[in-house]
Amino acid sequence: MKRFLAALGIFMLAGVVQGCHREDAHGPDVWAAVNGHEIKRDMVEKYYCNAIATENAPATQDEALSRRLDVLETLITNEIMMELAQKQGLAATEGEVEDQFTQAKAPYTEDDFLRQLKGRCFTPDDFKQQIREKLTIQKLLNREVASKVTISDQDVTDYYNQNHTQYPFNVPETLFHLARIVVTPQKDAQILNRKNDDATTDAEAKRKISVLLEKLNSGADFGQLALDYSEDPTTSRSGGDMGSVPQSSLDSADPALKKAVLALKPGQTSGVIATKDAYYILKLVGKEAPGQRELSDTQVSILIRDTLRSRKEQLLNGAFLVNARNNSKITNYLAQQVLESGGKLPISTAPAANK
Repeated sequence: MKRFLAALGIFMLAGVVQGCHREDAHGPDVWAAVNGHEIKRDMVEKYYCNAIATENAPATQDEALSRRLDVLETLITNEIMMELAQKQGLAATEGEVEDQFTQAKAPYTEDDFLRQLKGRCFTPDDFKQQIREKLTIQKLLNREVASKVTISDQDVTDYYNQNHTQYPFNVPETLFHLARIVVTPQKDAQILNRKNDDATTDAEAKRKISVLLEKLNSGADFGQLALDYSEDPTTSRSGGDMGSVPQSSLDSADPALKKAVLALKPGQTSGVIATKDAYYILKLVGKEAPGQRELSDTQVSILIRDTLRSRKEQLLNGAFLVNARNNSKITNYLAQQVLESGGKLPISTAPAANK
């Protein structure tokens, strides 16, 4: 599901500063031009609709316009990067695109998959194009940035010496890595599981949670069941993963939940836990004892190296993108029109983008 949602979302590239060159000859549906390539209103509206698909609260006019400007900036950046990648022969192959498309589609029935896409204003071809752009741009950044990043042993040592008194090197109390499946006995305002499944009465909730426990006892994957059926909007999309919960936080939890957590061993799953608001099934993914982690611990050095590499790549990615934009001819007509109109959208919004 994470791959699906990540592929559906726009391939966001942060830290970009716009450079503009004014061009006057353009149609009213052209909202930007990049090196002579037009980006039209309908494309911005489609990706705007995609971006707000899971939001419940309606945006104000100013918020909606600001989001459209953000979406357009991302499309401008992606166009620049795609041009650079294609010049270097780094375009994603059809086989690579199809592989990721198939992986994203695999957990769904055909109807469910198409329904998910339609809810985000995408067609299968739109989704494939988004995958193509993401893979292509990543190839470019891998060649131009990631391949040039080096982290020395001294860098790792220095980072540890500066941060060894802090988490995750110094763990002050026991941490429980938990996952959960939640079923509520009332209709929920927001359901984000893949099946759009929602128990609306106590009888339905009891029946549903019992069926899920049976599936788990029969060998079903906890994360997949959470993705499909959990009614918790904060964790259903991550397969029920709650991350690491400190033991002190259990004191403020429902006593039944705390008791269940303390009784579990890593890898074990609880039975059904009834609280006043919902029914739960918990899984203890892992447990971390308190204490100091030393640099000699291989996992510590790997964690530091990965952290430093990620930071360096983020910095260089931003610099690379700014430089690429500086070498491009860009005109953001929408931004110009917003300024000229005093903050109004000069062209009416497409119905599909309204919520």
